[in-house]
Amino acid sequence: MDRISAHQLTTFAQQLRREERAPGTIEKYLRDLRLFLLWLGDTPLSKECTAAWKEHLTASRYAPATINSMLAALNTFLRVIRREDCRVKFLKVQRRLFRDERRALSRREYERLQSAAAALGRERLALLMETITATGIRVSELHDITVEAVRRGRSEIALKGKIRTILLPRKLCRKLMNYARKQKIASGEIFLTESGKPLHRRQIWAEMKALCKHAKVAESKVFPHNLRHLFAEAFYRSCKDVVRLADVLGHSSIETTRIYLQTTGNEHRRTLERLGFVT
Repeated sequence: MDRISAHQLTTFAQQLRREERAPGTIEKYLRDLRLFLLWLGDTPLSKECTAAWKEHLTASRYAPATINSMLAALNTFLRVIRREDCRVKFLKVQRRLFRDERRALSRREYERLQSAAAALGRERLALLMETITATGIRVSELHDITVEAVRRGRSEIALKGKIRTILLPRKLCRKLMNYARKQKIASGEIFLTESGKPLHRRQIWAEMKALCKHAKVAESKVFPHNLRHLFAEAFYRSCKDVVRLADVLGHSSIETTRIYLQTTGNEHRRTLERLGFVT
């Protein structure tokens, strides 16, 4: 039985980068692992400890999907340090038929967020949200929205060894180019901090949350990834082609794409009521 060393943590982070994991995935895996280490304390690593961690997460009332994502981080770390004897099994989760109403962002709520950003003079934030919602890109892919890409009307996005082409709507290109000119950005990334550095996802997250009160939208619905969900729902309603949507979103599995198309609980309830079996 061993204690986890700082060297092993460094090796883990390096391995995630070598595997070309998305920056957001790396950040989350490291954050989840630090939580495990904080809980573990000075106790040596063992199968009993990792199983107890799983029980602790369950008792702490984390959502099953959240627990499995945290266990994925731990199991990946155990693989990297060659302690697969300590791996834990994931919780078995029945596929959900509908999304949590408290987390589903509607188009009307999105428009209120945009109006709030404009009223508060948050031009960069408004344009950033518009870019994600109009293209379906991940927040980690915003660095691929460059002056050069806007001029071409398309962006080549590389992730996990795959390259996909994202087309940029003409109207969005005009707005992005006008913004770049105002900010005196002649080349490279468009969405930058005032000091010229790339925006961090935590900053974007915090800026979006700051709009909630002004827009009268629940904070539980406002985070960058929900804009991607909103794009997916609108795109599918327009073309009814889940395979095409999977390609646009950059998903390897259509099953992942289907998660984006889940209806809300209220919509599912209305479908049940239309069956007419209750008189």
